[in-house]
Order: sequence, then C-alpha cells, then structure tokens
Amino acid sequence: MKKPFLYLILISGVASAQNFTRQDSLKGSDTQFRNFWDVKKYEISVEPDFAKRSVSGTNKITFEIIKDVVNPVFQIDLQQPMNYKIIDSAEKLCSSKRDGDFIFIETNKNYKKGETHYFTIQFFGNPTIAKNAPWDGGWVFKNDDNGHPWMSVAQEGIGASVWLPIKDIWSDEPDDGMVMKIITPKDLVGVGNGRLISQTSGKDKNVYTWEVKNPINAYSIVPNVGKYVNFKETYAGEKGQLDLDYWVLDYNLEKAKKQFQQVKPMMKAFEYWFGPYPFYEDSYKIVESPYLGMEHQSSVAYGNKFENGYLGRDLSRTGVGLNWDFIIIHESGHEWFANNITAKDQADMWIHESFTNYSETLFTEKYMDKASAEKYVIGTRKTVQNDEPVIGKYGVRNEGSGDMYNKGGNMLHTIRQVINDDEKFRQILRGLNKDFYHQTVTTKQVEDYISQKSGIDFSSVFNQYLRTTKIPVLEFQQAGNSLKFRYSNVVENFKLPLILKNKDHINPTTQWQTVKLKSGDPVVFDENYYVNYVSQ
Repeated sequence: MKKPFLYLILISGVASAQNFTRQDSLKGSDTQFRNFWDVKKYEISVEPDFAKRSVSGTNKITFEIIKDVVNPVFQIDLQQPMNYKIIDSAEKLCSSKRDGDFIFIETNKNYKKGETHYFTIQFFGNPTIAKNAPWDGGWVFKNDDNGHPWMSVAQEGIGASVWLPIKDIWSDEPDDGMVMKIITPKDLVGVGNGRLISQTSGKDKNVYTWEVKNPINAYSIVPNVGKYVNFKETYAGEKGQLDLDYWVLDYNLEKAKKQFQQVKPMMKAFEYWFGPYPFYEDSYKIVESPYLGMEHQSSVAYGNKFENGYLGRDLSRTGVGLNWDFIIIHESGHEWFANNITAKDQADMWIHESFTNYSETLFTEKYMDKASAEKYVIGTRKTVQNDEPVIGKYGVRNEGSGDMYNKGGNMLHTIRQVINDDEKFRQILRGLNKDFYHQTVTTKQVEDYISQKSGIDFSSVFNQYLRTTKIPVLEFQQAGNSLKFRYSNVVENFKLPLILKNKDHINPTTQWQTVKLKSGDPVVFDENYYVNYVSQ
C-alpha cells in the first residue's frame, strides 16, 4: 500500500524553528530518510555534452543498513533541473517521488542491520551552470585558449547533487571509495579522482576509468574533460614512494613543469607538520581546471595561471605570499584538513578552512623561516570582517563567516603561542590526522582533542574566536615597571595567558590586575597573539 508523504510535513517543523526552509533541513540534516543506511561505494559513469551543456550517466549506490528498519523511505539528493530514473535495484520498491531537489524512494521490505543493498540511478539533463566558479557552484563549460571544449564542476557549497544522484551530506562518505568512468569525445581526455585504471577508445569516444580506494567526501567527486596532457614524478614520503600525477592543458605543459616544482617542498612541509599524506593508495594529483581552484581529494583543481601568489597577489599584503603558489599550497593543505578529516556538518567548515589557512603559515615557516611565517599570518588579519560567527547554523547546510580562513588561522596561531612548545603543537596536528584518520568529525571533537593533548583548557578561546565576532582587547596602563591590565570585549571566563616580549608572563581577566615588570622599559606585547592592545 502506498504510504502518504507525511515525512515531508515532519521535517518542516524543524526547519521553521530555525528560520530555514524544509528544503534546507532536508539538505543538511541526518534525516529519518538517511540515518538508517551507510554508503559503502559509488560506481559512476558520466558523460558531459559540451554542445548541449548537459550531463548524463549512472550511479550505482551500494549501502549497508546500520539499524533494523521496516518499510523505510530512502532520500537521494538530485538538484533540479536534473532528471532521474531508477534502472536497477536489489530492493522491492513501492514507488519513488520527486520533491524539489530530493528523490524519496519508498520500499516494501524489512531491513536488518548489516545487510548490503544497492540502487542504480540514471541521471540526465542540463545542470546548474556556475556563473562565478568556484564560489557560486555548478558546471563549467568553456573553451580553452585554443578553442577546445573544457568542462568540470565546482560544488563544495552547492553539493555534488547539482548533477549526481547521491547521498549529499558531509557526514556519510563511501567507505570503500568509488569508481568513475568519464566518457569523452575522441579528441579529449577525462580526468577524475584517484588512479587511472583503464582507458578504452571506440569509434568516436574515449572512456577513462578512475578508482578511489579510500573514503571520499561527495563534493570532491569531480570529472574533468579537456585537451589534457600528463606528466608524472614520485616523492619519497613518510609512507614510501608517493606518485605525483599532473594533468594540464597541452599548451601549458612547460609552464606546469616549472611551477609544479613546488609540490615536493609542499609535501615535505606538510608531512612534517601533519603526518603522512592521507591517500598514498590513490596518489596525489593536480588537474588544471577552468576555475581558480578547489581541494578535490587526490585531484587538486588548479587554475592559478602558473604564477606565485593568489592570481599574482599576496593575500597577506606583506610580500611573503609572493614566494609560493597559493593554490598549490592551500588546496593541497586540504588533503589533510577537509579530505582526511572532514566536518560532519557544513556549519563546522572552519575545521577545513582554519587549519588549511594556517597550513600556509606552516609551509612558509618550513620553506622560508619563522619570521616570514609570523609576518604572513599577522598580515592576513587585515581582511578579517568580524561580520558573523565562524560557526554556522547546524542541520541546514549553512556555513559561517568567511572569517573561518584568516581569523581561524590566527586563532590557531594564538593557541600555538599559549602552548609555547612547537614540538607539542606539531604532535597535536599530526595526532589529529592520525586519530581522526579518514573520519568525519564535529567541532567539539576537535576542540576537546586540542585541549586534552595540550593540557590546557582552550574552551573559552574557541568560544571567543569561533562563536562571537569579538576580538579580545587587552587594556593596559604602565607606570615605570608597574603594569596594570585587564581584558575587555571577551566571553565569560575568557582564559588567554600572554607572554610579553621580555618573557614576563601575565594572566589577564576582566578585572584590573597589577604586576611588576623586570624593567621600566616600555612594555612590548607579542603580536603573534590575536589580541588588540589598547593603552589607557
């Protein structure tokens, strides 16, 4: 018997309570249509059509039941105007119905925990076209400089369901990875995530099959089609020989060979700070993309015009950032923070962006020197807006302020100063990547881990920088060797001890305190703490 779609009503109360729509809650929550099954593998076939600006293919979704359930309804995400058809299934289906950007598959069957099943869904249509990729999201169909078709998709914010029927929630990655077949015209090349395991050619088409063996976040699943050429090298890393694979447009080969020499120093720095590259089985890859860049797992999208900085500019405005290629460094840093460790909810996207922002500083320290690194990170504060909190709203696919980049990076730099032990700090970063290896996590898990491993309670520091728009202010007065001080503009019970440049230690609160300094010289505060110092 066909069930009424009461579940569409059930979800609406949650959404309205947060001033978001029911559609937002369906996108961002682990709904009753998602919480009983776990994706094991995606097997995808995709063929972009440049002339029609369309995409078609299939996705076989293999999943495991994680709790007993009777006649459940499955939610598959596929954004309009894309169309679908269920063409194969191990299930006894009652019906499927489209509701906006969601497909609800009703079943007439009892499922037991531990069972494995699958759906194969055909997809076809004209997906959303990005107007300003990668920021707005969607497919990109453009011509390269020689007039050849060049196609890809940017989907971190909008989601992979912009073209692909998928379980589009960050907390569920396919445990056994994926296989993606990219079908291209005869004169073009298809590049995907992981390793190329086969290439076949027919009369007028090529088929490139790529395999990822590790879990992968949905927004990283990206096909690229263009007039690509390939070159390779290897890196002697912490886990052995790492394959480095580069795919660029044919006329940019020589530029890429020169610019991508920064990859090995990058890998050396990040393995030092964060631990082994997380995806040796799938290799490391850079793919030239028709937009600036994105951290696609084992397939970093690159569009920085083969020059240093961020499109030739230094985002820190100090000159330091012109010594390296921003996209190579930043997007590769995401292999550890975003791809290895992934936030369960988009509201916690700071876990991706704050740590990766700080990876730029850590790379600079290893590649250049510590003074340059400190100059760089302090310089990035100029762009902090303090417009809204860094953490977004949970359960509605909502990310917080763009301050998650530079403000978040400076928060981590401040925490490092308080720990005051660079080796301990490094081991915490490596420990995060080891203990949360290939996992999805929450803000609480990351906060608790840092506090526990450092032996310092940083809860009020996280509250200050992630959950408010306030930057701490240290008000002070000096008379000779007497220093009077207090914090203002801070959360309740804010605890951030400071070390002055003369090595004196102070523990400010919101109450005035007075200490005797070692000398009467004018006090010099350490700019490495993200605190505003105000003389009274």
